[in-house]
Amino acid sequence: MGRDTRVNLLIGTGHFLSHFYVLCLPPLIVVWKGEFDVSYAMLGLAPALMSGVTAVLQTPVGFLVDRYGARRFLVGGTLLMTLAMAAMGFATAYWQVLVLAVISGIGNSVIHPADYAILSGSVNKERMGRAFALHTFNGNLGFAAAPPVMAALLLAMGWRSAMLLVGGIGIPLVATILLQSRILNDQTRAEPARHGGPALSGRALLMTRPMLMFFAFFMLSSMAGAGIQSWLITVLHQVYGVALAAASSALTGYMAGATAGTLVGGYVADRIRRHLTFASALTVASAALILLIALLQLPDAAIMAMLFVAGLALGASRTPRDIMVKDAAPPGQIGKVFGFVSAGLPLGGAITPVPFGFLIDSGHPDLVLIVVAGLLLLSLLCAGSARAGRVAAE
Repeated sequence: MGRDTRVNLLIGTGHFLSHFYVLCLPPLIVVWKGEFDVSYAMLGLAPALMSGVTAVLQTPVGFLVDRYGARRFLVGGTLLMTLAMAAMGFATAYWQVLVLAVISGIGNSVIHPADYAILSGSVNKERMGRAFALHTFNGNLGFAAAPPVMAALLLAMGWRSAMLLVGGIGIPLVATILLQSRILNDQTRAEPARHGGPALSGRALLMTRPMLMFFAFFMLSSMAGAGIQSWLITVLHQVYGVALAAASSALTGYMAGATAGTLVGGYVADRIRRHLTFASALTVASAALILLIALLQLPDAAIMAMLFVAGLALGASRTPRDIMVKDAAPPGQIGKVFGFVSAGLPLGGAITPVPFGFLIDSGHPDLVLIVVAGLLLLSLLCAGSARAGRVAAE
C-alpha cells in the first residue's frame, strides 16, 4: 500500500468518525426523552452544543496546530472525542450528556485544521485534489452512516451499549495513528519574510479580504445546502404535489450526487489550474437546475434527475474550493486558515433552517428553492472577490 494511500486512510477514517459522531445523537433523542424525562428543546441542546463548540473552537485550535504541529492535536482531539462519546453510555442524568457533548465538540474541533495541515504536508502535490476529495467524501459517509447504524444498534443492544461501542471504535484508530505517525508529515513551515517586509499572520491574516470572502463563500454555500436538506421534502410536497416517498427519494438523490461529486471534483482539480472557473461553472449549473425546478411544473422523475445532477455539480465544486483556500494560505498557516473558513460551514447550517421555515409558515414555500439558488450565486461573488483580493495581494 502506497504512502499517500495510508495517509488518506488514517486521516479519512478520523474524519468519517467525527461526522459520524455528530449525527449519532439525533437518533437517541426519542430514547433519551423517556430515559431522562426532559423536553425536546433540551434534547436538541446536545447536538447543538456539540456542533456549536466545534465551530467556535476550530479557529483557535488552528492557531495551536500551526504553532505546535498537527499530529499531537489530531491524536489528542480524536481520543477526547471518542472517550466522551463512550462515556455517554454511563450517563445517569441529562446534564452529564450535555457536558460530554461539549467535551466531544472540543475534540471534534481539532479535525479540520489538523487534517488539512497534515494532508498538505504528507500527500504528493500532484494528488492533493484527490486527497482533499477523499477527505470530504469520508466525512459525508460518516453523516450518511450514523442514523441507520445507530438505529440498528439501539434495537440490537440498547442505547448505553451502543454508545460504548461507537465511542470505543475510536480507540484503535488513535492507536493506529500513533503507530503510523512517522508517515504523517506536518505542513511546510513559514519562511522569514523577504525584503524585510512583515508577513501577515495570525488575526491580521484572517481579517484580510481574501480570508473573509472565503469564510463568506463557505457560509453561503452551507446555508444553501442546509436549505435543501431541511426543507426540500416539504417544499416539493406542498408546492409541486410530489408524493412524500418521491420527495424523500429526490433528497436522497441530491445527497448521493453531492457525495459522488466530491470524488469527480478531486480528480479534475489535480488536472486543471483554473479552479475558480471550474467551481463557478458547476455552481452556476447547480443553481440553474434548482431554479428550473422552482419555476417549472415538472414530472417527478425529471425533478429527481435534475436534483441528482445539481448535487453532483455542487459536490464536484467543493474540492476546487478547498484547493483555492489551501493555495491562499501562507506556508505554515494552513491550520488557522482552514479552521477559520470552515467554521462558516456549521454557522451557515445553523442560520438557514429557521428563516426558511418562516417563509413556509408565511405561505411562501415556493420561494425556498429560489432563495437557495440565490445563495449559491451570491457565494460565487464571494469566491471571485477572495480570488481577486489574493491576486492583488500578490
